[in-house]
Amino acid sequence: MRVIADIPHPRYKIQIFSYNAKYLVKIELGQFEQVFKIAESDVNGLEDVKRMITDQLLRNSLERFLTMRTDWEEAFKNKSI
Repeated sequence: MRVIADIPHPRYKIQIFSYNAKYLVKIELGQFEQVFKIAESDVNGLEDVKRMITDQLLRNSLERFLTMRTDWEEAFKNKSI
C-alpha cells in the first residue's frame, strides 16, 4: 500500500492510498480513522477520487467520529480495573 496523495485540511489528516487496484481514502481525527475504498475501474483517476472528498462527506465523517468516540468511551468502561 502506498500513499499517492495527502490532502491538506485544518481538522483532519486525509490521505489517499493505492492498493490492490483500489483507491483508499483515509480520514483521521485523533485516535479514530475512517477508510473508504473504491475500485480504480470505477473512477477516472486520482482527480476523480479527490473530487469525491466534499464538505458534505467530511461533515458526515465528523458525525461518525463523534459516534465512534461515544461508542469507544462506553466500551472502555468494560476494561479490567
